[in-house]
Amino acid sequence: MRRPLTVVQLLPALSSGGVERSTLEIAQALVEAGHRAIVVSAGGRLVPALEATGATHVSLDIGAKSPWVLRHVRPLRRLLAETGADIVHARSRLPAWIGWWALRGIPAARRPHFVTTMHGLNSPSRYSAIMARGERVICVSDTVRTYLLRHYPDTPTDRLRVIPRGIDPVKFPPAPYPYPTARAEVAARWPQLGGNGPLLLLPGRGTRLKGHIDAITLLADLRNAGFDARLWMPGAREAGRETYIAELMREAESLGCADALAMTEPTDAIARAYAASDLVLQLSRKPEAFGRTVLEALSSARPVAGWAHGGVGELLAQLQPGGAVAPFDRDALAAAARRLLARAPTRAGTMPDTLRAMQEATLAVYDEFDDN
Repeated sequence: MRRPLTVVQLLPALSSGGVERSTLEIAQALVEAGHRAIVVSAGGRLVPALEATGATHVSLDIGAKSPWVLRHVRPLRRLLAETGADIVHARSRLPAWIGWWALRGIPAARRPHFVTTMHGLNSPSRYSAIMARGERVICVSDTVRTYLLRHYPDTPTDRLRVIPRGIDPVKFPPAPYPYPTARAEVAARWPQLGGNGPLLLLPGRGTRLKGHIDAITLLADLRNAGFDARLWMPGAREAGRETYIAELMREAESLGCADALAMTEPTDAIARAYAASDLVLQLSRKPEAFGRTVLEALSSARPVAGWAHGGVGELLAQLQPGGAVAPFDRDALAAAARRLLARAPTRAGTMPDTLRAMQEATLAVYDEFDDN
């Protein structure tokens, strides 16, 4: 049996987001497998959740976009030596550079292995190229692998491992359809989302890249076609996004659907939001590396309509082709939405445990560095 490993994950902070979630999930898997998990970041609200898994957090602001960030190279190098780290796993560009420079100062015979995960489709540059320099490079989708090889063609393909992100199906169980109790809870808080017509759901941050305008246009098109549709966009309303929200409201008013729209703060009860909805939208204007929303919604037994590009298009092609729409085709989106709303969601059982599959595949990558 192999000795326990010490794996140090690097990322900017532990506040929120998919990168942070994946970091916690791998830390938990490491601890459960008898390994030592250390995470280096500037900290954040997820630190208690990380430490609850049995992992250790070390505070270093290795994601600060300032020349002063270089002062963390030596402390990180010292940490790697003191902990006897076996693997350094970088999940973001600047932390990857800090990790790279820290590793360069360690004699080769004692140097930990370097792993990177490409979580996003970052703009190609020498700065971004660090994510392709791991001894193993984990790509969160085939979309990411293709993108990496297009922009960094000298990357040895035998270093690449495609490991899709996962979800815990227990947290997203198939919901009854219809689910009037869940819908009533939403309507009690936001009366404009009541009624007997379909509820559209677009979760996402308050940035135009998430396609809020496309969702509002779809809402108007469905209402003009005779559907008493409503649209909920949790996460759109954020501090500092007031101008954007006002712009979206003006658009909704011009289309005559503002009274059927709720743009709210993020919800911690996203599974309940899926249960209340009839159709989930994933309309990112820019191709995404992965489409976690697609997995969560389908696990909750709710159909998804989305632009067929990037990781979202990849998942829809695999799991629900009828929801894949040519990017930015307004008429095709409305037609797909009508088709999906015309038939009740199927409940074929829960999704596979893609979270456990992701955890096991990542630990298998670590095991490839068998120095014994």
